[in-house]
Amino acid sequence: MPRLPGALATLLAGSAVLALGAVAPAQTSTAALQAPAADATTDDASTPPEVPTPAKPGVRPELPVQKHYELANTALENGDHDTSLYHYERAVAGQPDDLKWGAEYRQVAIAAEAYDRSIEFFEALAKEHPESAHVQMNLGYAHVDKIPAEGAITQVILANTALTHFSNSLEIQESWLGFYTRGNSYMYWPAVFGRTPLGIADLEKAIALADGMEKLQFHGRAWAALGDGYWRLDQREKMREAWQKGSEMYPGLPELEARLAKEGDELDAYLDAQFETSRRVATHLREIFGGEASEDAP
Repeated sequence: MPRLPGALATLLAGSAVLALGAVAPAQTSTAALQAPAADATTDDASTPPEVPTPAKPGVRPELPVQKHYELANTALENGDHDTSLYHYERAVAGQPDDLKWGAEYRQVAIAAEAYDRSIEFFEALAKEHPESAHVQMNLGYAHVDKIPAEGAITQVILANTALTHFSNSLEIQESWLGFYTRGNSYMYWPAVFGRTPLGIADLEKAIALADGMEKLQFHGRAWAALGDGYWRLDQREKMREAWQKGSEMYPGLPELEARLAKEGDELDAYLDAQFETSRRVATHLREIFGGEASEDAP
């Protein structure tokens, strides 16, 4: 049986520890996931201040956004997180619908432990672009990114706030990533809280959307999470059926293979470990954009 941790706050914090189900160290497609964004520029091509400062509400690109992006990556390669954040903020501000750039910015913020800066930046961006589903997703992930650095009570607040932004994103635009992210987040709540059926419903929607899309290996993670939902409900037959069907559709997916290889107490211990809320979960989304999957994927 899935175990019930002793601390209520720890259980609640788990509601937002997610992303693509991959646990990773603190660092980090399809057309449906990448909305086209105009290359916003300004006439001012002046050099930014020598000492980078955090973005304030209403921050604007000072250079062509591609140049800001290149400078952000150059600074990151040199280990200069402050300058990288400075340029990433201006690149993303000029191209807010770019989910990839926003995800990369958040990974720099994690490395710099600049969690509040990241949240505040995306909050300001969301106010300026209330129609952007991708800004809402990155704002939700920014809250998730901060969870491992906080105590249990603050984790609860961050977790629930993240869920709100994932829901906002889905209200703007339904997507595989949106349904998978929110559905997988519910899997961190033990069944006693009644959220498992909500997660199962979201994951079934993600699976249905994937059926009409180009077949991509990471889509199989929805099947892994769906089986996890039935594990939460102690419906072992449905659990196995979900994992087996997913494995047939996405052969070789590590998450499915690992689950199918275990039974009984060994399986319970494995899944309990995957849902341990003290572990940082990868939110880099590299798999979606053609990068390599995390070596720590469950």
